[in-house]
Amino acid sequence: MPHPPLAAHLRRLLPPPRRLFSPRAIAMASVAAAPAQAQPGGGGGVVVAAEEYEDVLGRLSSLITQKVRAHSGNRGNQWDLMAHYLQILELEEPIARMKVIHVAGTKGKGSTCTFTESILRSCGFSTGLFTSPHLMDVRERFRLNGVDISEEKFLKYFWWCWNKLKEKTDDDIPMPTYFRFLALLAFKIFSAEQVDVAVLEVGLGGKFDATNVVEAPVVCGISSLGYDHMEILGNTLGEIAGEKAGIFKKGVPAYTAPQPEEAMIALKQRASELGVSLQVAHPLEPHQLKDQHLGLHGEHQYVNAGLAVALASTWLEKQGHVDRIPLNRTDPLPDQVISGLSNASLQGRAQIVADSQEKEIKTALWFSIWMALTVLKVWKFVPDGLAMLLRRIGEHHLPWCDLSQATLKRHILLFNCMSVRDPMRLLPHLVDTSTQNGAHFDMALFVPNQSQYNKLGSKSSAPAEPEQIDLSWQLSLQRVWEKLLHGTNNMNSSEASLVFESLPLAIEWLRTNARQNRSTSFQVLVTGSLHLVGDVLRLVKK
Repeated sequence: MPHPPLAAHLRRLLPPPRRLFSPRAIAMASVAAAPAQAQPGGGGGVVVAAEEYEDVLGRLSSLITQKVRAHSGNRGNQWDLMAHYLQILELEEPIARMKVIHVAGTKGKGSTCTFTESILRSCGFSTGLFTSPHLMDVRERFRLNGVDISEEKFLKYFWWCWNKLKEKTDDDIPMPTYFRFLALLAFKIFSAEQVDVAVLEVGLGGKFDATNVVEAPVVCGISSLGYDHMEILGNTLGEIAGEKAGIFKKGVPAYTAPQPEEAMIALKQRASELGVSLQVAHPLEPHQLKDQHLGLHGEHQYVNAGLAVALASTWLEKQGHVDRIPLNRTDPLPDQVISGLSNASLQGRAQIVADSQEKEIKTALWFSIWMALTVLKVWKFVPDGLAMLLRRIGEHHLPWCDLSQATLKRHILLFNCMSVRDPMRLLPHLVDTSTQNGAHFDMALFVPNQSQYNKLGSKSSAPAEPEQIDLSWQLSLQRVWEKLLHGTNNMNSSEASLVFESLPLAIEWLRTNARQNRSTSFQVLVTGSLHLVGDVLRLVKK
């Protein structure tokens, strides 16, 4: 619980309204300050390229369906349209030749894919990695050899796919929906770039996912399972596991992370029906890394890393590279495998980011990004990882700040979640886990989702004017928070939280506090919303 005088001191540091930028002014200033993308062709090229990229993002946005995801049009017959799209784009043969690793799951599938790609890249192979969601720019979903696809290549392959589909689609075969288009684009990119291996993360479920057009992957993986998207995948772990097992293919080896019994029974049943060799990939042991650390932090990542090693090893074996396969799960891993695991990176997973603006001013303000709460799959998985992040906050130091004179550390929560989430399931876990790890929040800041950015890419747009912003949900979150801390709905006597009309205003408030209190280390935990995480990364990385 915050110390009242301290919380009051923090509130007093809030600049008076006349000194604060309006949300629109801050947004436009951010746009003006953003570095231009250098393009060939001279002075006008930058503007033209920016306009073209915005055009592409607008076209992608037009593919986002407003249908409820449980609508039958998102499954079954409409999924069959993928075959037509592949024909239009002439991708059947390129996909058949592609050496694919396919991964489904509830928790950790993105991390598993990232570890797997990094291992194989460290072994000297050219790699393609398709993951979702993106946080700041849609190009994050397509990695070539560990790097987001360049804007130039992205535009080239986008227009190739877009123009062909626009020419051949009609009322009977409409344009693919957003994720399906991105999956098709990934297939085009990876085939055209002739990668040695393509690692594909399933978007939703497995059986009817757009990535499941791959008929003969080299190996399949199922990360940890839990309750997610129950309106689509089913109400029991068995039903959900059955949908995820839809990526299994006859005769193709498969691995799974350790699963609850109900899920494991469903996976084994589906594997048996297809004659699939399904094996459990055990979590890595720290000694197998020879004193190195995983590139993705948290005890739970040893589960994902264990699955990734099994997938990469099987791929290496199937491609004839037996000499690079780990001997067994108790021996130390080969150096190339360890290098891949230790150098893996994925934004938003227990990530600590310093505010780039404060780096110039040499104040101590950094943001700890915890995206697992946004994904919000199974709650029992969250406290362990969150506890790890909170411990890392306490150990982290900024190289440009001399905090030898610092006498204070301030832990601040920056939070929002979608209104379909239950804050009484979210916020108590945050309070309890933080308290257990010695990170009592001195202040909680609540902001709207998508407060500044409303497009798919890195370009920003101005938010609504203050009178157009509905803060009723943020005020509800604040009431839940205050009740947790004080056991009352009386907001008048509490000074432990603030509601801001936009994220830029909250960031400006934090920067003002950091500048006025240089002997204080401000550590901000950002969580609850995917949009919030992406927006914060955009703002603080500029």
